[in-house]
Amino acid sequence: MIKDKSILIKNIYYMLTYAFQVLRQTNFEEISSEDFENIQDLFAAILSKGLAQQLKQGLYREYITINEDLSTLRGKVDINSSIKLKMQKKQLIGCEHDELSENNRFNQIIKTTANLLIRQPAVSAEHKADLKKEMLFFSNVDEVDVSTIRWDTLKFQRNNQGYKMLLNVCYFVLQGLLYSDEIGNFKVASFLDEQRMCHLYERFILEYYRYHYKGLIAANSTQVKWNVDDGVIDFLPIMQTDIMLKCKGKTLIIDAKYYGRTMQTGQYDTTTLHSNNMYQIFTYVKNQDIAGDGSVSGMLLYAKTDEAITPNNQFMMHGNKISVKTLDLNLTFKDIAAQLDLIAQDHFDL
Repeated sequence: MIKDKSILIKNIYYMLTYAFQVLRQTNFEEISSEDFENIQDLFAAILSKGLAQQLKQGLYREYITINEDLSTLRGKVDINSSIKLKMQKKQLIGCEHDELSENNRFNQIIKTTANLLIRQPAVSAEHKADLKKEMLFFSNVDEVDVSTIRWDTLKFQRNNQGYKMLLNVCYFVLQGLLYSDEIGNFKVASFLDEQRMCHLYERFILEYYRYHYKGLIAANSTQVKWNVDDGVIDFLPIMQTDIMLKCKGKTLIIDAKYYGRTMQTGQYDTTTLHSNNMYQIFTYVKNQDIAGDGSVSGMLLYAKTDEAITPNNQFMMHGNKISVKTLDLNLTFKDIAAQLDLIAQDHFDL
């Protein structure tokens, strides 16, 4: 079970800003200067700005199958429907045809989310008014039962790339990612799995380095090749890193980890680092360091929790440096950025 983890509201916006570069557009700038009392109001502001931008381009439309009874044939004949109409002595034909429609799952999720936010007391009157105006363009779009949404089936392509950030915001809202406790602090809901927040955390760190440290040419997610003696790699799993930074002949592989607990309790109540994470980062490093000169290092970068023990360790393993650090998200974003800057600057002597 996930333990509670405090996160300043504004930092969610900044993480989204890096993860989805669209938030750097001019129409989002005023959001960064607003003070938000609650996460719902922040999401309402982001969603309304994003929708305003999307409406200028038009709502995404998909072909959907429509069955209707017509006086003349359109599309192809719906045999069963036509037989029933014939038995009822109606001069109509059952037709089945495809039509470009705004009433697709993408727009349905957005409408459902917007209407939910409009009903939230915590959302400001200004942002409610903006969302209500934008919902006028969704009059032909149905709402959807949240329990029926299969988030993993939503596919993004060239025609709906602008929806990627909007749908992620909708996910956070509809899945209740954050909640407020008795004294107004916002925390990650304990009933959710960590997968989506972990993905945002990874993407944020990757895009932060890509944006601010363009000189670290491999500031991207890179596969590590297996360093095998005979060249045979059949059936070996893919080694996909989160972030790989390169500069001055050095390489740093960062695995970003967002867990409710950064430590594990082993036999006899001993507290240790997650063993699978250590095995994984060690494997990445040793296979990347083909020359065997120790120029490749690895880091497990955990999001800080409220555990009593906060890992901050460094190990030399067979000539390679493996470190474990935590990133405190419950600070101002300036301080969060300073933590990330220090990692790059210390490692590469920048």
